[in-house]
Amino acid sequence: MQRNSLGENLKQLRIAEDIGQTKLAEALNISVKTISHWETNYTEPSIAQLIQLADFFDITLDELVGRTERNSH
Repeated sequence: MQRNSLGENLKQLRIAEDIGQTKLAEALNISVKTISHWETNYTEPSIAQLIQLADFFDITLDELVGRTERNSH
């Protein structure tokens, strides 16, 4: 099963909420370039930044990273 990358999820969330990269960057106190890098999967947010993003969009970390079901071993 194919799932979206973190960058794709972030961009979809941002667009769905009608939030520009600038507004998101300001809310997280980071640069617009950083948001762009995340959305293109050039770099990834730190754990602390992932938590900030999940809080900002009021979603779980699982939802943010595109995890919809748990793999059983």
